Amino acid sequence: MAGALTSTAAPAASRRGVACTALGTGAVLAFAAITWLVGWRQGLLWLIGLGYGVLLSAAAFGFTTGWRVWITRRDPKGLWAQFVGIAVAMLLSVPLLAAHPELDAADGPLSLSLVVGAFVFGAAMQVADGCGSGTLYKAGLGHPVSLAVLPAFVFGSFVGAAQLPAWLSLGAWPPLNLVQALGAGWTLAAQLTALAVLAALLWRWRGTAPSRWSGAAVWVAAVGLGLLAAANLAVAGQPWGIVYGLGLWGAKIAQALGVDLQHNAFWGQPVQQAQLHASVLADNTSVTDLGLLLGALIAASAKGKACPTVRLPRRQWLAAIVAGLLLGYSSRLAFGCNVGAYFSGIATGSVHGWVWFGCAFAGSLLGVRLRHRLGMAD
Repeated sequence: MAGALTSTAAPAASRRGVACTALGTGAVLAFAAITWLVGWRQGLLWLIGLGYGVLLSAAAFGFTTGWRVWITRRDPKGLWAQFVGIAVAMLLSVPLLAAHPELDAADGPLSLSLVVGAFVFGAAMQVADGCGSGTLYKAGLGHPVSLAVLPAFVFGSFVGAAQLPAWLSLGAWPPLNLVQALGAGWTLAAQLTALAVLAALLWRWRGTAPSRWSGAAVWVAAVGLGLLAAANLAVAGQPWGIVYGLGLWGAKIAQALGVDLQHNAFWGQPVQQAQLHASVLADNTSVTDLGLLLGALIAASAKGKACPTVRLPRRQWLAAIVAGLLLGYSSRLAFGCNVGAYFSGIATGSVHGWVWFGCAFAGSLLGVRLRHRLGMAD
């Protein structure tokens, strides 16, 4: 019996090794091609994107899941890991922003669209079982639901961006960044204290069931994501983001289908028109998104978890796709997802990141209830 199991496992391990070698070779060749065609900066961002995908996939580091298991089981480990990643990114990013004002923080206006968008996003991500990064990395490893959600997310992001100026006309205050208002030292002190207080409250209210995450992998991923996010800021001149790249893909598809975007209030702006007429690899967010997709597949292939089989009732498939549309649309109204608004927003001192966190978490309370009504598992 043991011999039979060994003989079965050996070919599977061999196939995984071949797949990982082929994917790794493809990643290296893609780095060389991107560097040759677009430049060293985009090549480095490709590598950073690969790192995002490997860490997210290998550790099952989920923003959406981390929130949901706290809501349903009072398991704080996922949220703690997120706080660790944000803190690491913040400790490096805030001094960089203070010393180099030419770098951009993940700022967003304090607007009605932010409140509405973040709340809707928080609810939708629970139904879709993934935020921006979660949808990307799960699509990268071949998860059928995320592969269905991703195109809807792309289309929703394109439409949301196109309608964003109309939403902003309903009322908005300018972005407020703590690094500019308080300086690097006070920003770090205030925000690290806030994260520590939240972590202590999670500890106080924790449940007794075993955590969904065991071992050190989630902590390694948290620190790694924080380091990569700071590298993203240094290399690209802007923080780690997800959603703009997806919206740009949607806009490029619409343009290829003959849709005239020159007079759109958002996509018709000179900066956006330049992006639409340039290579997708020239966009910083797009190239890290693409790297994330492949990095996730590499990690999943190494663990033998690529392309899982999923059977869901029709209504759950439909709900996930509708949630994907809402994810894309609402993330543009809220100036980012769990990465661009929450993680990078707080890490670079943006007050809108904290507002996003509160509103999206409130939305997740509703989203978890919707998920249960649809019969979806935790």
